Amino acid sequence: MKYSKRILKNGLRVITVPMKDNPTVTVLVLVETGSKYETKRINGLSHFLEHMCFKGTSKRSKAIDISKELDALGSQYNAFTAQEYTGYYAKSDARHFRKIFDVISDIYLNSTFPEAEMEKEKGVIIEEINMYEDMPNRHVQDLVMQLLYKDQPAGWNIAGEKENILNMKRSDFVDYKKTHYLPSATSIIVAGRVTEKDVMKEVKKVFGKVSGGKKALKKKVIEKQSKPGVLVSFKDTDQTHFVLGVRSYNLFSKKDAALAVLSAILGGGMSSRLFQKLREEMGVGYYVKSFNDSYTDHGFFQISAGVDNKRVEEVIKAILAECKKLINEKVSEEELSKVKEFLIGNMKLSLESSDDIASFYGLQEILKHDPENIERKIRKIRKVTAEELRSLAEDIFKNNKLNLALIGPFKDSSRFVKILKF
Repeated sequence: MKYSKRILKNGLRVITVPMKDNPTVTVLVLVETGSKYETKRINGLSHFLEHMCFKGTSKRSKAIDISKELDALGSQYNAFTAQEYTGYYAKSDARHFRKIFDVISDIYLNSTFPEAEMEKEKGVIIEEINMYEDMPNRHVQDLVMQLLYKDQPAGWNIAGEKENILNMKRSDFVDYKKTHYLPSATSIIVAGRVTEKDVMKEVKKVFGKVSGGKKALKKKVIEKQSKPGVLVSFKDTDQTHFVLGVRSYNLFSKKDAALAVLSAILGGGMSSRLFQKLREEMGVGYYVKSFNDSYTDHGFFQISAGVDNKRVEEVIKAILAECKKLINEKVSEEELSKVKEFLIGNMKLSLESSDDIASFYGLQEILKHDPENIERKIRKIRKVTAEELRSLAEDIFKNNKLNLALIGPFKDSSRFVKILKF
């Protein structure tokens, strides 16, 4: 699938992905900022600001004005915040392209941050934090980041601490947006039944005169570990949820394709090794998955599962044994071929709609400034060899890179420290 990329004089990047047979269009605005760009005092502000951008603009003074206009178009719309980016998008029938572009660009450029709305939204944010803390399979992901990166931005909760949220003031939002929401840190992605000519006409009209500025940088992540790490959070649950994680590579690594294949071997699909081991053979849990979580300056490979409380130690040992097997034994050509086709097929299936396409190109652009098309990614996957996988497993599956974050009815972490070794 072909795309075009244009850069305005102020540094704004624009990607257009024409999809002439698709009846929809998606407008996605991505900003190169997130929780990693925060200080401890304002941790959670990136996410809070994302919420506040829907609370009114200079053109649409109330939140209801924004939602009514988009709902009247039959549009799907939302926003999201991660460690290294924040996004705003709307998807609609292609004939409404100019209208949704106008709304999303208005949200990005002209949010007013009404103080009364901010005070109400504090309660919403705190309840969102409470919701995730009540979901152990989700909250354990926050804990593994805390375990790996401790008291630095990569280890902080994206939603922030409740005390921080309550103390935030309107001036915090205004200052943060001036510092980070700059053209040079922003990418606009439009995918669907639309032409580059139509996209650039709207972009230049709305963003062409927006002044530039120098983007504030984030602190580089410090990687430091000499022995296995364990973080146990007590919760009286019927099931134990955990993440086993090992330090790996950032998203610029040439090993990204091999990491994807290794992940699929362990936890990709119902025929994967860990699904067969934990669910079909041992009958200890409903889900198990694995993936490499990569960022601009760090990454970690993780395996997560929810299992029977009584058998959690047995399960952890079984997972570690499967990882070690990848060091000691080469993957057969039959399994390697099956896994590659699984990855390629799933990748194609995940790129059928305009919003998926916009995310695919947009996230690569905002983080790497150089999107790869699907054909190039497929070629890289097909080139992965069994020896490459064995060497990769030998490199990342080491005791001094091993970490376990766990939520369940346990208070003593020492029992898990004893078994945490390959």
